[in-house]
Amino acid sequence: MPIRWQDDAINDSVQVRRFIAIDNPSAAARVADRIRSAVPELAVQPGMGRPGRIPGTRERVLVDVPCIITWRVEEDTVVIPRVLHPSRKWPETIA
Repeated sequence: MPIRWQDDAINDSVQVRRFIAIDNPSAAARVADRIRSAVPELAVQPGMGRPGRIPGTRERVLVDVPCIITWRVEEDTVVIPRVLHPSRKWPETIA
């Protein structure tokens, strides 16, 4: 199943990496690598994770790094709308 990252998810990932890199550049690289390695698994098992807080989405909590990947399936594509730090205020909607 193909994967499509939305702009907000790309921006979220960059922001998380930049924030962590302020104190620990090598940890920031590990977080980015972990996010990138987790997303392809969603294409194979799009029903994994937990039901999302936003209707129609699912969430995968990356327990080894501070990130939650949100996704939904649109036709035959896994769409990644956001990648959020657990402490961030959760959006009421996801485009």
